[in-house]
Amino acid sequence: MVDFLVGIPDVVGVLMVTRFSQSTYFTVGLLLLTASTGIIDAASYIALDRVFTGNMTGNVLFIGFGLVGVAGIPFLNNALALVGFIVGAVVGARTTKRSERIGFEFSGGLVLVASSVITLGISIYWHFVPAVAGVEQIVLTTLLAGLMGAQVASVKPIGNSDITTVVVTSTITNLARESRLAGHGQPRHIWMRRAAAIASIGIGGALGALLVIHWGGPASLVLAALTSATATALLILGSRVHGTSNLL
Repeated sequence: MVDFLVGIPDVVGVLMVTRFSQSTYFTVGLLLLTASTGIIDAASYIALDRVFTGNMTGNVLFIGFGLVGVAGIPFLNNALALVGFIVGAVVGARTTKRSERIGFEFSGGLVLVASSVITLGISIYWHFVPAVAGVEQIVLTTLLAGLMGAQVASVKPIGNSDITTVVVTSTITNLARESRLAGHGQPRHIWMRRAAAIASIGIGGALGALLVIHWGGPASLVLAALTSATATALLILGSRVHGTSNLL
C-alpha cells in the first residue's frame, strides 16, 4: 500500500506530460469513479447490513421489501440511505458551479476531493470501531449514500449519459438497443465505453467484496477513496485540456 501511495505522484506526472484528449481523461476518470461506487456498495451491502449506498434502484426495491416485512431487509437503513443520497445530490449540485458549457468544473473537483477525504475518514473510524452496529451503521450508510449523491451531481456537467458512475441499467439498455443484433450499429468507441462502464462497477464490486471478506470493510473504503482520488485528478487534468477525440 505504501509503494502504491508513493507511486501516485509519478503516475500523475506522466499523465500531465502525456497528450491525451479531454474525452479520454474524462472517460477514464468516470470509469474509475464507477469502480469506486462498486467498491463502496460492496462494503455497505456486505458489511453494513444489506444497504446499497450508490445503487439507489436496488435501495428503492429494498424499501418496498422492508415495508411488507421481508426478513433480513432493513427498512429504516435503506430509507435513510435514499434520503442521504438525495441530500448529497442537492448539496453537490448547489456546490458545483452552474455553467452552460459541457465539462468538469473546478468546484466539482472540490466536491470529489471532499468525498474522498470523508470516505477515508470513515474507513479510519471503522477500523478503530470494528463492531459497528445499530445507529452507527445507519449513520455510516447514510453518510456514504450522501457522498455518492454528491459524486453524481459533481460529474453531471460532463454530459456522459453512459457513465453516470452509480448505475449501469441505462448503459446496458443502450448497449443492447443500439447493437447489430438489434438492427443498429454503434461506433466502436461507444460500445467499448459502455461495456467498460458495466465492467467497471462489476470489477469494483468484486474487489470490494474480496477486501471485505479478507481484510474487512475499512480496507475496501481505503481502496475506494484512493480510486476516487485518482479519478478526480484525471477529471481535473481533463478539464485543462482542449479538444476531444473518439479514443474512448
